[in-house]
Amino acid sequence: MSHLRKRNAPIEPLSASNHNAAPAPLVGEDTTKRATIGLDLMTYEQLEDFGNELDAVRQRVLDDLGQTDADYIRRVIKVQRVFDVLGRVGIFFPFFLPVFIAGIVCLAVAKILENMEIGHNVMHGQYDWMNDPVVDGKKYEWDNVAPAQDWKHGHNYIHHTYTNIHGMDRDIGYNMFRIDEAQPWYPSHRVNLPLAFLLMLFFEWGVMYHGIELDEYLGGRMSKSEFKARKKRAWQKVRRQVVKDYVAFPVLAIPLIPFTAWWVPLAVLGGNVAANIIRNIWTFIIIFCGHFPAEVETFTEDEAQNETRGQWYLRQLLGSANITGSRPFHVMTGNLSYQVEHHLFPDIPARRYPEVAEDVHLLVEKYGLTYNTGRLSKQIGSVVRQLAVLGRKPSDPYKVGNSPESKALRREKREAEKAAREAMANA
Repeated sequence: MSHLRKRNAPIEPLSASNHNAAPAPLVGEDTTKRATIGLDLMTYEQLEDFGNELDAVRQRVLDDLGQTDADYIRRVIKVQRVFDVLGRVGIFFPFFLPVFIAGIVCLAVAKILENMEIGHNVMHGQYDWMNDPVVDGKKYEWDNVAPAQDWKHGHNYIHHTYTNIHGMDRDIGYNMFRIDEAQPWYPSHRVNLPLAFLLMLFFEWGVMYHGIELDEYLGGRMSKSEFKARKKRAWQKVRRQVVKDYVAFPVLAIPLIPFTAWWVPLAVLGGNVAANIIRNIWTFIIIFCGHFPAEVETFTEDEAQNETRGQWYLRQLLGSANITGSRPFHVMTGNLSYQVEHHLFPDIPARRYPEVAEDVHLLVEKYGLTYNTGRLSKQIGSVVRQLAVLGRKPSDPYKVGNSPESKALRREKREAEKAAREAMANA
C-alpha cells in the first residue's frame, strides 16, 4: 500500500478503481464439484451473467469514488464529535433535567454514529483507498468493548465470506438462538425471546464475547495460545472502555459536589450507562432486522462449495433484508438498513448503497428474484415471530438436537464427510 496521505489531503479521481477488500466465493476441497446455489432460480449461464452485471455495478461505483465521499466521511466524523462533546457536557447537569436528558440523547447519537456509520464501515476497509490514517480500516479502533481485531475476523471474514452457511457462519443465531428451521432445537431455545431481550440491552458485551470464540476453543478448533490472546485483547478493551465511561467521567464530576449534590457523579455514571444501552438497543434492532426476518434464506456448505461469483452474490441477496426509511434514518443505521447492498458490496462506502439499490432492483426484476425489504416495524415483527416460533420444540425428532434420531443423522453425516475426504486423499 502506498504511504498514507496527510489528513484531509485532496483525493485524486479514480483513486479507488483498484480498491478490493471484498470476500471471495467459497472454494471446496473437491474442485470438480459445482455449487448448486441458485439453480432453482437460474441456469449456470444466467448466474454468470448475474455476477458479471453486479461486478460492473461495483466497478462503476469504485471508478466514481472520490473527493465527495472523502468529504462525507470527514463531515460525519466532525458531527459525531460535536454530539459527543454536547453529550459529555450535558450529562454533567443532572440538576437541570432537560439538559441532562438532552445530554444522554446526544451521547447516544454520538455512539451510534461512531459504531455504525463510522466504525463499522471504516473497519470494513470502505475508505482505505483514501490513504487517510483517520479512516484506515486496519488500524481503526471503535468505541465498543469488542476489540476491532477480533470483530473484523469474525465479521468481515467469517460472516461476510460464509454468509448464512450452516456450520460456517457463526452469526447464524450467534450460538444462542434458533433462528432457522435447519438448526437443531435444544431446550435452551425455549428462552429465545427473553434471551434476545437481554442481548439487546447488552449487545456490545455479546459481540465482545462472541469474538472470543469460546466454543471454537472448547471444540478443539482453536489453539490455546490463540484463545489466550483473544481473552487478553478483550480484557484490555473492556478495561479501557469501562475506565472511560464508568470511571473517568464520574470522577470528573466529583468537584461539582460542593456546589450541587453528592449524587451528581452517580448521575453522570447513569448517563453513560443509559447512552450505551440506547446504542446497544438500536444496534441490535438494525442488525437483527437485516439478518433474521422469516424470509431470509440459509444454505449448506455442500451446496455452496465452489460457488461462482454470481452464486456468491445471489447468496448475499437471498440471505439479507433491508429496512425502508428516511435519509437521516439510513445514516443512523450506518446505511445497514441497506443490508442487501452491504452484503453484496461490503467494502464500498455505505453512503453509496441507496444508488446501488436502484441497480440491484433492476437486476432482481430482470432475473425474477426476491428482494426482502420493509419498514422497521414489519421487520421487527418478523424477527420476533421467528424467534418465538422456532423457540418451540419441533414435532419432528430429527430437528431436536439431543434426540437419538438427530444424533444418528449427524453421526452419519460426519462419517460420510470423513469417507469423502479419505477418498480424495487416496485418489
